[in-house]
Amino acid sequence: MQETRGYEKTWDLDVIFPGGSESKEFEDYLQKLESKMKDLSNSVNYYDPKGQNSALELVEIVTILEATMKKLRESFAFISCLSAQNVKDVGANLLTGRRSTLGAKMGSIQTILNQKLAIIPEEKWLEIVNHESLQDISFVLNERREAAQELLSSEQEILLNDLSVDGYHAWGQMYETIVGNMTVELEENGALNLYSIGQASNKLSSPDPEFRKYVFEQISKAWEKNIDLFGQTLNHLAGFRLQKYKHRGWDNVLKEPLSMNRMNQETLDAMWNAITKNKHHFVKYLTKKAELLGKDKLSIYDINAPLTKTVKTVSFTEGANFIMKHFREFSPKMANFAKMAFEKRWIEAEDRPGKRPGGFCTSFPDSEQTRVFMTYSGTSSNISTLAHELGHAYHQYVMNDVHGLNQGYAMNVAETASTFAEMIVADASVLNAKDKQEKLELLEDKVQRSIAFFMNIHARFVFETRFYEERKKGIVSVKRLNELMLDAQKETYCEALEEYDPAFWASKLHFHITSTPFYNFPYTFGYLFSLGIYAHAKRSNESFEDNYIALLRDTGRMKVEDLAWKHLKVDLTKSDFWEAAMELCVKDVEEFISL
Repeated sequence: MQETRGYEKTWDLDVIFPGGSESKEFEDYLQKLESKMKDLSNSVNYYDPKGQNSALELVEIVTILEATMKKLRESFAFISCLSAQNVKDVGANLLTGRRSTLGAKMGSIQTILNQKLAIIPEEKWLEIVNHESLQDISFVLNERREAAQELLSSEQEILLNDLSVDGYHAWGQMYETIVGNMTVELEENGALNLYSIGQASNKLSSPDPEFRKYVFEQISKAWEKNIDLFGQTLNHLAGFRLQKYKHRGWDNVLKEPLSMNRMNQETLDAMWNAITKNKHHFVKYLTKKAELLGKDKLSIYDINAPLTKTVKTVSFTEGANFIMKHFREFSPKMANFAKMAFEKRWIEAEDRPGKRPGGFCTSFPDSEQTRVFMTYSGTSSNISTLAHELGHAYHQYVMNDVHGLNQGYAMNVAETASTFAEMIVADASVLNAKDKQEKLELLEDKVQRSIAFFMNIHARFVFETRFYEERKKGIVSVKRLNELMLDAQKETYCEALEEYDPAFWASKLHFHITSTPFYNFPYTFGYLFSLGIYAHAKRSNESFEDNYIALLRDTGRMKVEDLAWKHLKVDLTKSDFWEAAMELCVKDVEEFISL
């Protein structure tokens, strides 16, 4: 359905808190949040877990906790949006520091509560979680209780939280500050232009191989200028984490990320094994693409290069209509949601300097809204990113009326919803291609995503795993970080490239994020799991839409293995599921090569 007017490319934050980083309404909101946190802290401190009324007291605490967490997430989302839309916003930078302090306070309150739950005798605990007001969140309460049993004492965990504000999270903020101030100078048509990192990265999709190489080299030089600083941020982030693990008695660096993603090691191993077994298909694609571009081998900056001299771009409104049209074929409810997001200006997509690179979706649970952030320049890759982030937004939308404690879904299933949305648009695009050339380009866009998830993200995982093992012995030099990254890329790309990106560890924000360790494998999980859901959807009858919503609503209250079994009747710890999901990707490669 075509729209008669264009959609705006800037989001509306004023409808939530007017005035940006100087918002008086937001300051009032933060003060109310701090007051709410004090009430929660008092209730938790006075809570007697072994007392006669412990179940009723816990019901009251959970009520305050849910309301407080919604306000905390709301404020965190607003601060994230402010700092992303303008990296030079001094007020937003100050609020980012305040966010860390609030997060540490909330972490301390929850640590005390979880430790109190941990000391409740088993028989008494079963009685408490079966209380009619707590049954719905019993999974989350059990999870918190079990996790607390593996932590240090409350005093030590609170000390860790407090020290992390200026010791741990500050390193992540330092990284973002340095990146925000970086610029890339590019010579175009005889003129020198200055770009942000995000804007310059969009130029890597140029059809001109020489210009592409030039852009890559200029971006690399920009990262190289600050490489020693990034070596410091990465080493100290990892060092803090490893010290924390050591004192808790955790040997395996994957223990925390696996727990956060509610998945077993067997599932992770089965997934990577299936991918490794099938990589030869994707090497054929890289070889064929090199041939089409007139090269012996691709370089890492050629992987996303267009096959034609002209890159087709579409306006933001055309991209929006394209997404909504194809969403509607699978899920009218998802299409209606996307329409609302465009109309209400929930999306920041303007291509301008001063924005943070990359894209994200963040939730405002108190306002029951979401916001999507990206830089849109009209490419098919941009449309995919937009669909991806709208998938995240829809996930939160269908969970707005779910209990706040059950809204805490893990990153791997969050990436499932987003990549599922991306897959709908990509597959529909191929089926509706006007001619062979358009079909080839759209198919290639799909295959490129498989390369990203099976090779690029695998390289990140391999690098990070090996880096942490070396970091246990001491600081890892920049030279060695480059070697580790180069080795990981050569291995995971099966030596199929001519030139790699050894400084990728510095340029990828994900390595420097403090909220989530190993910010990589959940993406690949989400991609393949969404393919499984997509295949299931294509076989299903008209009830798919409601079944999909039911699956999304369960993502915050069960382990992924149980989620998959309940809704798809598949065992994620076995390679069968992952290999079956990969077959869809292999078919895309085969069709691309035959075309």
